[in-house]
Amino acid sequence: MYQQKYWDYIKDNVEKINATQIESIKKGARLMADAIQSDKLIHVYGGGGHTTLCMGEMFFRAGGLSNINPLMETGLSVFNQALKYLEFERTVNYGSAIIKYYDLKKDDLLIIFHNIGINPATIDAAEEAKKRGVKIIAVSSSLWQEQMPKDHFIRHPNGKNLFDYADVCIDDYNPVGDAVIRIEGFDTPIAPVSNIVDFYIAHLLEIYTVEECVKRGIAPPCWTSANTPRGDEKNVALLDKYKSRVKML
Repeated sequence: MYQQKYWDYIKDNVEKINATQIESIKKGARLMADAIQSDKLIHVYGGGGHTTLCMGEMFFRAGGLSNINPLMETGLSVFNQALKYLEFERTVNYGSAIIKYYDLKKDDLLIIFHNIGINPATIDAAEEAKKRGVKIIAVSSSLWQEQMPKDHFIRHPNGKNLFDYADVCIDDYNPVGDAVIRIEGFDTPIAPVSNIVDFYIAHLLEIYTVEECVKRGIAPPCWTSANTPRGDEKNVALLDKYKSRVKML
């Protein structure tokens, strides 16, 4: 029973994205194809906690784009102590410092994942990127941004939402609280859905980017699984091209 409820919620969320967000995803993919055509990196940022996993899902991944540059900050990630990263994602100016460190410039492209889309580490990163003339694709939830009180303590002091800064807004429809299953006799909801849905969006962005590149006659740079026969050999040229440019390679 519970697996069906969980599957139905995920399926309904994905179907809603398919019905309403594909044009935005394709618009984002065209910006990503522009970056590839101009031999630029595609920068990816997660605004704290588990949304940083989306960077990992897009970076050095079998079948993924080779020009992905994750703006990895361990302090914000789940690989930091939990209470510490929770404080950091609520700290003003932390996000802007990360954008400054990676030195994003005018007309660079930045994908920001944060399903809540209101916390300081997300808003400051978006604001700093916008000041620099960076184009932003935002993957977030309108539900969190609209339903959380304007004076809620986790909000950035300026009260803005991630979608306020984005050139392309992709709604993941993540419900407030994230977890969607209630076990009979137990009060706390369990089983979050945000990462499953955001990973789906991330891979759709890649799919439509590759399609757009092919339409333009451009060879999209994509990794072959390093664990397949001759996988390492196939990746050598891409590593030579991007290792000096992508800090995490």
